[in-house]
Amino acid sequence: MTESNPRSTPAGLQRALEALATAVIHIAVVALLGLVVVQGWQVFARYVINDSPSWTEPVTLLLLSTAMSMGAAAGVHTNRHFGFFLLADHLHPLARRAVDAVVPLVVAAIGAVIAWWGWALWIDGLHIKAAGANLPQSVNYLPLSVGGALMVVFALNRLLLALQPAALEGDR
Repeated sequence: MTESNPRSTPAGLQRALEALATAVIHIAVVALLGLVVVQGWQVFARYVINDSPSWTEPVTLLLLSTAMSMGAAAGVHTNRHFGFFLLADHLHPLARRAVDAVVPLVVAAIGAVIAWWGWALWIDGLHIKAAGANLPQSVNYLPLSVGGALMVVFALNRLLLALQPAALEGDR
């Protein structure tokens, strides 16, 4: 028995966003694994060979910013970010649809601010070199800007899904 639920079979845009979200999650995972490697090398170099490398701190901050920003964007896509789910479940269906439409707008607005100011800070510090690494001092703001832009894209998709008529009232 097959069920024809338009939300369960993604269209072309939904498939593309799923692929993008999967790539974003993989980037966050690689950044977290990179954090383990870089910090492991830092500890080994400092305490075993007594030669602490100077590049580990800026690289760690970049990897941390990347993991955090990509993870936040993926959380928006999967609808696992902060929300008032218990409150929305107890609202009238029309009020619930309104909340389901307003929340992605708020998330998109926050993502847009993060993307805008992250980009402004990235551009502002390009000419300054980071201490200890051959990177711009503002490199940590680039993943923040990209993550904010991804939050906007994923939140607008959530808004489109919220505005679609539900196949069944219990389907969320």
